[in-house]
Amino acid sequence: MGVCGLLCAAVLVGILPHRDAIAAESGHPAFTDPTQTDDDFALQGEYLGTIEANGQSLVIGAQVIALGEGAFDVVAYPGGLPGDGWMPPEKFRGQGTRTESGGETPVKIEGMDWTGAPRNGEIRAGAIVVFDESGSEMVRLPKKQRISPTLGQKPPEGAVVIVDGPGPVHEADTLVNGRLTDDGLLMEGVTSQQTFGDALWHIEFRLPYQPLDRGQGRGNSGVYVQGCYEVQVLDSFGLDGRHDECGSIYSVAAPRVNACLPPLEWQTYDIDFTAPKFVDGQKVANARMTVRHNGILIQDDVEVAAITPAGSQSEERPLGPLYLQDHGNPVRYRNIWVKPR
Repeated sequence: MGVCGLLCAAVLVGILPHRDAIAAESGHPAFTDPTQTDDDFALQGEYLGTIEANGQSLVIGAQVIALGEGAFDVVAYPGGLPGDGWMPPEKFRGQGTRTESGGETPVKIEGMDWTGAPRNGEIRAGAIVVFDESGSEMVRLPKKQRISPTLGQKPPEGAVVIVDGPGPVHEADTLVNGRLTDDGLLMEGVTSQQTFGDALWHIEFRLPYQPLDRGQGRGNSGVYVQGCYEVQVLDSFGLDGRHDECGSIYSVAAPRVNACLPPLEWQTYDIDFTAPKFVDGQKVANARMTVRHNGILIQDDVEVAAITPAGSQSEERPLGPLYLQDHGNPVRYRNIWVKPR
């Protein structure tokens, strides 16, 4: 636990906004291209390593979250990263601001472990390095990039392809008000032409990098199955995973674990949806949703008794479209298909 306390210490680097960043509704930069970001972006992300102590090994995961202007949050997880070894609810947090940048050691870490003992560390050469009281290296956590196991998943036989970017599908035929970027990515604020009931949905999305924004203003969109049941899309990397954060069925159920990856990394939702049932116009069974976020089960057959706010369909029906919410942030989508059941 002393290692966790250390990893949650202050982290300090610089930020240089790129002139080509899109402005979010807040007026702050919203970066959509991983190659055109700032100095903080390369240090944000996930780190993973193992500490050996008293003949035992403990895996430690850490997430470094850029907050703009050289400020960072750091969250450490004993056992591994969320959804991959972490042993909830134990976790430790820290914050910091930049004191200097550049050179071989761009980030200094300072803090106290769970015993109250002062600790020091650095982020250098793509890893978090933690020192003991003598200044010797105690543990090294290399940076790690997790990739969803369903990323790029091909549509099965009988599936309807909604979006395939520069592929053979013409999105003008599958979407209402569909807008694509020059490189074939779908922009937010669109609705599918077709309507669906019981179905398996596969959706890939990429959150913008908005280091100066917070909460619901940071990478906000939403996947509305049938136009009225929202699985929240939000930059919730490193957060607790609440009922209004990424992976939640908005206002209904928080995700079982926050499986959100860092912004500008491609992520997946795989949603097994059971539509509400009606007899003579009266609802006799509620909608149900099972959701996997980046391959991790985060919602398990959750009953959804009513529509969630701000969708494109104002009442429950046997069939409905897919709606991808425009909340003023440049969220991008690709490889969307649905397999009706």
